[in-house]
Amino acid sequence: MPPKPLLHRDDPEAAPLIGNIKVTREDWLNIGLDVLIRDGEERVKVLALAEAMGVSRSSFYWYFKSRQDLLDALLTRWEETNTAGLIRQAEAPAERVTGAVLNVFRCIANPDLFNTALDFAVRDWARRSDAVLARMRAGDLARVTALTAMFGRYGCGEREALTRAKVLYYMQLGYDMAEPEESHDYRLAMTPEYLKVFTGQAPTEVELQEFAEYSRAFWRDLSQ
Repeated sequence: MPPKPLLHRDDPEAAPLIGNIKVTREDWLNIGLDVLIRDGEERVKVLALAEAMGVSRSSFYWYFKSRQDLLDALLTRWEETNTAGLIRQAEAPAERVTGAVLNVFRCIANPDLFNTALDFAVRDWARRSDAVLARMRAGDLARVTALTAMFGRYGCGEREALTRAKVLYYMQLGYDMAEPEESHDYRLAMTPEYLKVFTGQAPTEVELQEFAEYSRAFWRDLSQ
């Protein structure tokens, strides 16, 4: 698990808070997301969040109408982070389809583009909420649609593009859920083979080098 989020007031690079404000709306969202990921949405309680930040419960209502308002905001953050992030990467320019898939692989490397733990937390939440399930399915559809369009740009027919998109997307979800203990070097060594499976083509050395340099900055070696 990543470390708990830094509050605005504890961040030496953040602008000073004005007046009696002790925490920001972003603080509430970040702490709420942390609890959602670690413990599930049932533990996202206003009083518990307030105690974790050392503030009164009443300060919550400066930013949110209700607990449900906060939960809705957490879902919106998930959409803005994960769904929008994957779509941006699928739409990023690349000369070859292998480079396009490597752009998508950046979501795996960089949690700012795609927070895997948050995605799993929302999927778990969706098992208990029809409203969340509907938003999750809409997100999956938007992601697969973007990946389908990506493959289509490189000459795949409609059915082939959709099939490759689904194979790429759902394989990656399952792969991340399994959490295999693999080193960065091992994953890089396997990347050309995955690209052959997903695209039918081998990547160039330049593409692999660019991805290696990018991913190395974010990799946390789970085997250690």
